[in-house]
Amino acid sequence: MAIIGAGGLVYVFYHFGRGLPEYSQLADYAPPTVTRVHAGDGSLLAEYATEKRVFVPIEAIPRRVVNAFLSAEDKNFYEHPGVDFTSVARAVVTNIANLATNRRPVGASTITQQVAKNFLLTNEVSYERKIKEAILAFRIEQAFTKETILELYLNEIYLGFGSYGVAAAALNYFNKSLDELTIAEAAYLAALPKAPNNYHPVYKHEAAVARRNWVVGRMAEDGRIGAADAEAAIEEPLIVHRRDEAEVVKAEYFAEETRRELARLYGDESLYTGGLSVRTTLDPHLQDIANRVLREGLIDYDRRHGWRGPLQQIAIGEGVDLMSRLQEIERPVGIDGSWQLAAVVSTDAKQAEIMLSDGNAGHIPMDALKWARKWIEGQRIGNEPKKPGEVLQAGDVVLVEALQADSEEGDQAAAADSYALRQIPDVNGGLVALDPHTGRVLAMAGGFAYDRSEFNRVTQAKRQPGSAFKPFVYLAGLDSGFTPATRILDAPFVLDQGPGLGKWKPSNYSKEFYGPTAMRVGIEKSRNLMTVRLAQTIGMEKVAEYARRFGVIENLEPVLAMSLGAGETTLMQITTGYAMMVNGGKRIAPTLIDRVQDRHGRTIYRHDTRECPDCRVEAWHEQAPPALPDEREQVVDPASAYQIVGMLQGVVQRGTGRRIAELGMPLAGKTGTTNDNYDTWFVGFSPDLAVGVFVGFDEPKTLGPNDTGSNVAAPLFKDFMAEALTQEDAVPFRIPPGIRMVRINAETGQLARPGDSNVVLEAFKPGTEPTGREVVIDGGYNPSTGSTAASGTGGLY
Repeated sequence: MAIIGAGGLVYVFYHFGRGLPEYSQLADYAPPTVTRVHAGDGSLLAEYATEKRVFVPIEAIPRRVVNAFLSAEDKNFYEHPGVDFTSVARAVVTNIANLATNRRPVGASTITQQVAKNFLLTNEVSYERKIKEAILAFRIEQAFTKETILELYLNEIYLGFGSYGVAAAALNYFNKSLDELTIAEAAYLAALPKAPNNYHPVYKHEAAVARRNWVVGRMAEDGRIGAADAEAAIEEPLIVHRRDEAEVVKAEYFAEETRRELARLYGDESLYTGGLSVRTTLDPHLQDIANRVLREGLIDYDRRHGWRGPLQQIAIGEGVDLMSRLQEIERPVGIDGSWQLAAVVSTDAKQAEIMLSDGNAGHIPMDALKWARKWIEGQRIGNEPKKPGEVLQAGDVVLVEALQADSEEGDQAAAADSYALRQIPDVNGGLVALDPHTGRVLAMAGGFAYDRSEFNRVTQAKRQPGSAFKPFVYLAGLDSGFTPATRILDAPFVLDQGPGLGKWKPSNYSKEFYGPTAMRVGIEKSRNLMTVRLAQTIGMEKVAEYARRFGVIENLEPVLAMSLGAGETTLMQITTGYAMMVNGGKRIAPTLIDRVQDRHGRTIYRHDTRECPDCRVEAWHEQAPPALPDEREQVVDPASAYQIVGMLQGVVQRGTGRRIAELGMPLAGKTGTTNDNYDTWFVGFSPDLAVGVFVGFDEPKTLGPNDTGSNVAAPLFKDFMAEALTQEDAVPFRIPPGIRMVRINAETGQLARPGDSNVVLEAFKPGTEPTGREVVIDGGYNPSTGSTAASGTGGLY
């Protein structure tokens, strides 16, 4: 019988042991864990995971937690070889007794067997699976230490509330780390592996407390806690403290761009299960400014262009439960938390009476309605309303915001029940800020609200930049031997485009002509005719090359209209191009990620790949800071880059961006407006911060007859810089070697004379200073040959 029994056992092991999963894979097991994305200061930005698990090494799991699970699940864990034969015998007897009933068979699985089932087998209830489970348990015990098996188990098990592993469960049930858990709390977690839903701490509270107390009793019986501790644990109430919401930096557009980049680098599986730790370039302070400035700027533009009407209309009258009707209306997504839904009850000569969705009454004073002129097609507006009834009617459902005591919308602002009318902007836009020396993106606001539209107007919207493209034309001219003082003819320009295509006749925004004018003035005043003549002289092929070199437009069609910004680019691309001007003409690439580490803390990606052995020191002993190599490619002459920076500084001081000069900081930039005012831009920089702003409709249409980059986009740039920069940032633009600064008359481009009023300090390369014998560029186009080569007097006179 012994031989037959032994033979039978060998056969069972042979038969069921064939084709079992390879248990050795557990040695390389890496449980799915959360990828965390952090801002530059370490603040949490986003989390990505399929299972919200926090992996904790067994050495870091407190003994009281381990003991609770051992008493609840496998008290003989350290003695058995993978299968607890005493428990198996007890289970066999119980199951035989239950054969006549419909009860589910009871198990005697050890922790090792549960690891085998959870990692290598299915949840099928059968004797065959139990046999395979036992065989795998023996093999696992031979291959791994008890502590390794415990580590696998405690980090893998599902404990309800979306908790994978004990660390996540401690946070989700009690808002505690593992080392903060009490004996009672640890015992409750240990009561959950079999069936978390059966012991829900709220819906099945009595069963949960009973099961917890049973675990506490087992711990005392096993000698893992004393009688006094057990009694105190049983008396402790079972109270759930939901996990605190993590403080997350509000930067949804930036986070989504980062997610896409991580997926591109490592794939979705690594992103959602790999437990990566990502340090991004985001500056939370600048991001907060960007979010607020863009939203407020879009709201201000929208208010200037009138009231488009209520969200909807509801019936008002006897028997109508107005509060219930309001509560049935879905709150618009993406609006400020201070905005509320309200229904207009009535109007009189002074105010509109309203009811809020919470049942409270209020009123909108006439002073808070004066902005709400009727919107007219083409972004025009009607007359200022004289009474509330011209704006609102009874039954209108609108958005309102409580008026503050310091509000500009009326003297009644101090009243507790006074509200202002609000409207979700129809227009949209984007704002991006980056470090011009490294390309690190510090802030990105891709629209009014991510919840309303995930389309990122910083990286995804390809629009015509208009005059914001002109600096690249002028920079190509400076690299071709011209200077900021070179005079260009500002006069009518006509180009025959070929048979049947008519003549192209560009004009200045003012529709006027100014004759020979210094190149500096051409960019300060955004003169189209001067830009076209300069592009004609140097050749559009060169302009296209500079657009490609600066990453603004990869394949610019070499036709003259493109010199005025008729090509398409994104806000990120053109802002990066401007950054390369202020950094001395060095190539940079915009980046969102500084560093990525794997789950073990190994750095697997660094944006800055320069080697710096002297940086790896434990302490500073007054040694000189290490010298890092500058590996950036030089894309343009640093002298030319400084000259265009100086010209763009003139845009802010005297040109289309002069409203920004009020800040009193060293700032430069350029406005941009496309035909019919469809798109408006302002892109500019301080010596150490490049910022781009775009405002326009997602479905292109005019912003209004008088709405240009100077009064739509530039104010947002100004407001952002006003908060982002401090007096410590008020350093002058850096002058490269070989530049000569000469006083000239800005209008004529000639050397300044006594009595001249419009005098600037201009940057020249050695030997290019004005001599009084300079010629004037006229473009040199020969219509008879179609050649862009200079004609007549060489295109100069």
